[in-house]
Amino acid sequence: MNVAVQISRRPQKDSQHLPESLHPKLKQIYADRGITKAAQLNRSAKALLHYNQLQGVDKAVSLLAEAIASNKKIIIVGDFDADGATSTALSMMSLRMMGSTHHDYLVPNRFDFGYGLSPEIVAVAAEQNADVIMTVDNGIACFAGVEKAKSLGMTVIVTDHHLAAESLPVADAIVNPNQPGCGFLSKNLAGVGVAFYLMLALRAELKTNTWFEQQGIPVPNLADLLDVVALGTVADVVPLDDNNRILVHQGLQRIRSDKCRPGIQAIIDVAGREKSRLVASDLGFVVGPRLNAAGRLDDMSLGIECLLTDDPARARQIAVQLDSLNRERREIEGSMQQEAVQALDKLNLDACTLPYGLVLYQSDYHQGVIGILAGRIKDKYYRPTIAFAHQDDKTLKGSARSIPGLHIRDLLEEINNRYPDIIDKFGGHAMAAGLSLPAKNLSAFEQVFHQIAEENLKDKPLSGELVSDGELQSDQLTLAFAQCLKDAGPWGQGFPEPLFDGEFQLVDQRLVGSKHLKMLVKHETGALIDAIAFNVDLSLWPNPQCSHVNLAYKLDINEFRGKISLQLMVEGLVAI
Repeated sequence: MNVAVQISRRPQKDSQHLPESLHPKLKQIYADRGITKAAQLNRSAKALLHYNQLQGVDKAVSLLAEAIASNKKIIIVGDFDADGATSTALSMMSLRMMGSTHHDYLVPNRFDFGYGLSPEIVAVAAEQNADVIMTVDNGIACFAGVEKAKSLGMTVIVTDHHLAAESLPVADAIVNPNQPGCGFLSKNLAGVGVAFYLMLALRAELKTNTWFEQQGIPVPNLADLLDVVALGTVADVVPLDDNNRILVHQGLQRIRSDKCRPGIQAIIDVAGREKSRLVASDLGFVVGPRLNAAGRLDDMSLGIECLLTDDPARARQIAVQLDSLNRERREIEGSMQQEAVQALDKLNLDACTLPYGLVLYQSDYHQGVIGILAGRIKDKYYRPTIAFAHQDDKTLKGSARSIPGLHIRDLLEEINNRYPDIIDKFGGHAMAAGLSLPAKNLSAFEQVFHQIAEENLKDKPLSGELVSDGELQSDQLTLAFAQCLKDAGPWGQGFPEPLFDGEFQLVDQRLVGSKHLKMLVKHETGALIDAIAFNVDLSLWPNPQCSHVNLAYKLDINEFRGKISLQLMVEGLVAI
């Protein structure tokens, strides 16, 4: 079964307060996304929130400044996803620019160590004579690891953005906008955003105490690293609030103007994209997955090295490897998804009998891909989904993806509070979380997950919804307006790219690439427009009987063999 998708219109808000210079439709789009004043549209770096609002940043800075001055060994411990890789690379490059000569990084291999600052990874850091451990994109839930590091006499600085528990680890400094008592106004920073802010604060401190003069080195321009910040922010799917939109916009500007890291340039080239036209979604769907593939299937240090290298030839070499790993990842994920769908289809479930939460497990699932699998199944059936794979013989690792209306980390916390002996550990966000549990507890977990998911969802609509910004007039179905929308971004999580709906005559339809529907549609004005719908339901399309369709679509500019044309990217397709 596929869950039906409804097309609904976004409620319109008053847009009078926004500048008259904006296109009227764009004004409305901004207002409907919560833009209440023109200042929120300022994408200049000067409009960024200040680092001094971050709790713990002063303490972290003084520890880092002292470590650099005393030539202490700083080890950065990252995570094995794109946010972790960008956070690690950014911290490494920033410290180098600040004159540190004694720093390195460790990324826990997902298959050997699991997530975060574990006691096992601390032991590796100790072997490398670490004096200071700085976590990036992890640490806020790593109580045992922090304790171990402290017992070995190390200084521990935690930088993270994940939600904190009621108690915090005994680190020497914690920088996390989501820790209790932190007044930083953007709670949506990615791990790389937190690391960037800490490095801004460190630079200011070193400048004040004349460190750069003493060392005879230039004051670094950290804006040079905003391409890395943008990549990690989009890849981690954090909400693009005002502050994050500035970070992403500034990073994209650097990429488009040929000022990005050789590694990012190489990944874009290998993927066959044109960097001058890159948008935020390309970071999420093209660059991020290739970087992520290293951590999913191999070792994330490959992705980090791609970002760190200054040698374009070396960057290209690694980018080709990452592309190959990503292809392999897609194949593994495709076969796992097929198996999961077949298993669910065998149960003959319909919308009425489908459980409120789905739990997937097979003994041969690949733990590097379960997050993507959970996401795909969640999209297909519109249910919170957790996919499990073996971490070792006795332990399962799970990756959870949720739907609007169900905070998945809070649900796991509820399970843990009510049934404290089922889950070993968990952490995450509203829409994505991770957990581990003993393999013997899987059926007990599945039972309570179904129960608590039902308690949270029983009165909520369980069908997918496409929220449209309304119809477009004929004078808006143009290349100029499509470009206007592209320039008005960055669009992304929490600030969705404009989606429109309307009725069109279906002039032509054919399959391309086995499961994509290429269409030629006619607007009521007589204008003919190309349209494409990806991954259509082959039991419904192509449909020779269909002469009119209702489309939910995004405006896109298609460039093929030097010809530029308007194209509708169809997200919802209903025969009329």
